[in-house]
Amino acid sequence: MNQPHYILLPVSTVFIFTSLLVTFLLNFLPWGTMAGVPDFVALTLVFWSIHQPRKVGIGVAFFMGLLMDVHTASLLGENALAYTLLSYFAITIHRRVLWFTPMTQALHVFPLFLVTQIIQASIQLLVNGKFPGWLFFIESIVTAALWPLATWVLLAPQRRAIDRDDTRPI
Repeated sequence: MNQPHYILLPVSTVFIFTSLLVTFLLNFLPWGTMAGVPDFVALTLVFWSIHQPRKVGIGVAFFMGLLMDVHTASLLGENALAYTLLSYFAITIHRRVLWFTPMTQALHVFPLFLVTQIIQASIQLLVNGKFPGWLFFIESIVTAALWPLATWVLLAPQRRAIDRDDTRPI
């Protein structure tokens, strides 16, 4: 069955800000040290860096990383560095990724999430001398698995109806 091709409306800057705020608040949930809990901020940053690289770029990623550093009480700049590199690599591949379906896009963004976690683990290893363990890297698998759902949710306000109806405003 063919998937319908949607013509997307322009994205609202308020919606981008709101989505980043909501995912930041999702990271506030008391997950504790559970393995496999996705990084919602990283997921949203990669999504908007791929879909709107001129609105959400390295500066926004750095700011969100600093907020996450303060939230997690980690070394100041650890998440900022990781998110900045994550956004840079997402912007680098954004034209290629958009050609694929969301399931295939998840395979393309998985290495980005993995590299982010490798950077975070390396910084923790250098500073604390502690390796977080191999279960730490399950987070990138879960985050990449959430990519199709995130794509569906974050593109929903931009979709235009396939069959135009004169009684609807859009």
